[in-house]
Amino acid sequence: MLVVFPQSGFPPLALGFFGLGTGYLIWAPQELAGWPKRDERADRATGVWGIWLPGFCQFVSGLILFVGLTWLQVFTKSPPLYMAALAFSAYGIHWFALGWNRYRGNDARTNAGMSVAFMVISALGANVFFKVGDWPVGLLFLGLFGVYFFDFFVAIGIGVAERALGLVRLFTGGWLMYLTYAVAVDFAIGYHWRI
Repeated sequence: MLVVFPQSGFPPLALGFFGLGTGYLIWAPQELAGWPKRDERADRATGVWGIWLPGFCQFVSGLILFVGLTWLQVFTKSPPLYMAALAFSAYGIHWFALGWNRYRGNDARTNAGMSVAFMVISALGANVFFKVGDWPVGLLFLGLFGVYFFDFFVAIGIGVAERALGLVRLFTGGWLMYLTYAVAVDFAIGYHWRI
């Protein structure tokens, strides 16, 4: 017997945006202004936040999207949703690693290779969302590209890049809060903030 699930018009986009935005708003002040000053306690705290907010929220969003698009087919066939599933899943898993490494005080130089891979996925996301006319999310992926661009230079030891990374995270985190709000009011009360 074949079980058919009803279509859903509520992909978990706001959860993924909120998780990543919160992570950026937590990490940015430390990179931009040195607050709070890095020490073991601050690194453990930012590590925990990195695992649970950007890591877990994005991973759950990506998993729901992939399962909903492929196995259960509850979301309409949509290339942008496929890209969102890929991005939320990959960024979520990568935040598990970032948070754990920060929590444990592990060497961040390995972020250089990760940054290259995530510049690729960020460029891919920008390409997809600008192509389908969703410029707010395309703009988000440009911000993400900037994060990984500067993170590469932080990882290889160019100290001034850390402030630039913090600034890009701050702006991108603010944009993610806008997207969270816009998606939530669009889905919940029928507004049209995302044009």
